[in-house]
Amino acid sequence: GDLDKVVNLLLSLSGRLARVETALGSLGPHAPAEDKLALREKQRLLVAQLEDAKELKEHVGRREEAVGAMVARYLPAEHLQDYQHFVKMKSALIAEQRELEEKIKLGQEQLRCLHESL
Repeated sequence: GDLDKVVNLLLSLSGRLARVETALGSLGPHAPAEDKLALREKQRLLVAQLEDAKELKEHVGRREEAVGAMVARYLPAEHLQDYQHFVKMKSALIAEQRELEEKIKLGQEQLRCLHESL
């Protein structure tokens, strides 16, 4: 459960950071200074939060290793391999699901913009 939460947190923060960086890049040279300042502050906060989330992931990883070592004492080798595969795939699938959700959201936003421009 913690792994799910941390992976979702990392993906959410990195997505938000990417959107802020895109917004910063799209600001023209004549954009108000307070807009640039607000976006840079958001960027700074998101970078700090992302670093904190990475530390959390490392902590969860260490805890996962400890749990894996305890599980290894009680499971036969075949079941242990299944457990390890499950844990690895779960993170990958969460990341893939989140990426697909972001692509769907982007596609819907682009479609909305196209409808509005027509």
